[in-house]
Amino acid sequence: MKTNILTLAMSLLLATACQAQSNKEEKLVKQVIMNFSSFGDQQDADGLDKLLDANFRIVMNQLFGSKEVSVMDKTTYLEKIRTKEFGGDKREVKIQNLQIDGKTALARVTLKGTKMTMVSMLQLIKNHAGHWQLVSDLPTIL
Repeated sequence: MKTNILTLAMSLLLATACQAQSNKEEKLVKQVIMNFSSFGDQQDADGLDKLLDANFRIVMNQLFGSKEVSVMDKTTYLEKIRTKEFGGDKREVKIQNLQIDGKTALARVTLKGTKMTMVSMLQLIKNHAGHWQLVSDLPTIL
């Protein structure tokens, strides 16, 4: 009987610790997403640079009347932010769905601004230093 109670107590403690860790990671990922939007709105390429993995890319499927898929790498994206071609809007961010599996995360996010509204599927990774970074953005313009 004592063994069963001890096992139950240890299981509850472990579940509580896992949930606390999960909540912490969720908050960290959400903060990266909010900062991604904010730095884009402010056209802060240096701030964005820190949030984006070296392999970051935007995959645009038939956007702006195109019939093709276009891929934009991190360097090109940051240059478009620096030259003010991208960004500069004040967007409301709603994270509809967030799934974290170990060191990867996927979020469905609606970004509603004065210029346009888009839904993005954002992929994030937790790097070797333990920081969450964006690795991919797959936007759809509504």
